[in-house]
Amino acid sequence: MRNRDSSILYLVLGIYALMVSWYYNHNLIVLLITYIFWPLYLIYELLIGHLSHGLWKEIPMSYFK
Repeated sequence: MRNRDSSILYLVLGIYALMVSWYYNHNLIVLLITYIFWPLYLIYELLIGHLSHGLWKEIPMSYFK
């Protein structure tokens, strides 16, 4: 059961990284690269500050408006 919980979290974070990438880039090639290297991309976005000031929750909500 524990392995399944971590795989669901891994999937959700991967989808979140793809959403962030599409929000900033709107490019399919960059989206494909993000799909391959999404853990590094998500760490990069956190370090440069693209997810600060509430954008971490505003980006996913922008897809459902």
